[in-house]
Amino acid sequence: MKVLYYDCFCGISGDMNLGALVDLGVDEAYLRQELSKLNLDAEYELQVEKANKKGISGTRVNVVLKSVMHDNNHNHHQHHHHHHEVQTGIESDNHHIHHEHRNLKDIESIIINSSLNERVKKLSLAIFMKVAEAEAKVHGKPLYEVHFHEVGAVDSIIDIVGAAVCLDYLQVDQIMASSVQLGGGFVKCAHGIIPIPAPATVEILKNFPVKSGIVPFETTTPTGAAILAANVSMFTDHMDFSIEKIGYGIGHRELEIPNVLRVYLGFRQRNDIKEEKYILETNIDDMNPELYGYIEEKLFAQGALDVFKTAISMKKGRAATKLSVLVDAKQEEKVLDVIFRETTSIGVRKYRVEKIMLQRDFAKISTEYGEVTIKNSYYQGEKVKYKPEYEDCKRIASEKNIPITKVYQEVQKRMEANERDKK
Repeated sequence: MKVLYYDCFCGISGDMNLGALVDLGVDEAYLRQELSKLNLDAEYELQVEKANKKGISGTRVNVVLKSVMHDNNHNHHQHHHHHHEVQTGIESDNHHIHHEHRNLKDIESIIINSSLNERVKKLSLAIFMKVAEAEAKVHGKPLYEVHFHEVGAVDSIIDIVGAAVCLDYLQVDQIMASSVQLGGGFVKCAHGIIPIPAPATVEILKNFPVKSGIVPFETTTPTGAAILAANVSMFTDHMDFSIEKIGYGIGHRELEIPNVLRVYLGFRQRNDIKEEKYILETNIDDMNPELYGYIEEKLFAQGALDVFKTAISMKKGRAATKLSVLVDAKQEEKVLDVIFRETTSIGVRKYRVEKIMLQRDFAKISTEYGEVTIKNSYYQGEKVKYKPEYEDCKRIASEKNIPITKVYQEVQKRMEANERDKK
């Protein structure tokens, strides 16, 4: 299976990401052709060039705003440094006034009304939403009321939609990343002095492993953080795949360390999917057992991936129940909320687990009782098991008033017949 791995030893920004993915092999002409579907060509120019940082050669991408290019007081490269240093939803200088009127609604309609493919649209909107939610929270405003100087700027639109185009082009099975270096120090902006990492960046990377302070500058921008948050299924510093290609995206700063983003395209022999999850568990010996059904429903509604109960014996021979909940980093807070509000628990244990899953897909087969959905599972590319969806079988059994085992037998018969026909 194909893996894309982000090595963020010097953080990630929107333009470093574009540089790295083009360097990895995304066709530049294809990227330009897709971006022009946004109908914003009059507002920016995309500069793509080979560049070098501390002896590492890679690709540098620069999004230059046309309104800035003709302004003699600013060298546009300098303007761009400034912009990336202050990507915090705070206006860095008056040039952004040209684009200030673009809020989240405007951006959504630019994307939705473009002729980009559905996957790219969906992904672009998901990345934008990560930035928008963080900005809204940091500025204490409703989502659609935040005036995004940063998200509204054309270069953010290009960085984010460009990221979606490149990821769609690469067609990988899993995207992973190292822990993310955020940088450190402080930076001046229109509103005063803000700390690095910028509040929006921290908000977006909540629950993900980060490092900070390697250099006194901003190394990860909100846009870079959002690209990771919307796409990465596992953050780990341990790589277990064979590397096939390496790309370097060159940043705009001179630092003591190479200001580059490294990406790997690799293959994992086994065809299963690994994801990092958490188990939250608590021992309960003083709760009315009738409540478990209700609590379980609430946990699933808040995004729990699995809920299970184990009978245990606690100190002094007390009979008790261990409630275990499997969660993603994203749903952890909501699930804890349910446990602490709805159960008698006053403490929870949490540990990280690695979930290894077979690849699967769904198919429908027709039986004499009607259509039934089948879940197929594959190991190393070969179908190793299948099972009918319980809900379908249950529905048929009660509609036709027949034993559910009869429905399972009928499905089994059809599946065997289908396999024979294939041979």
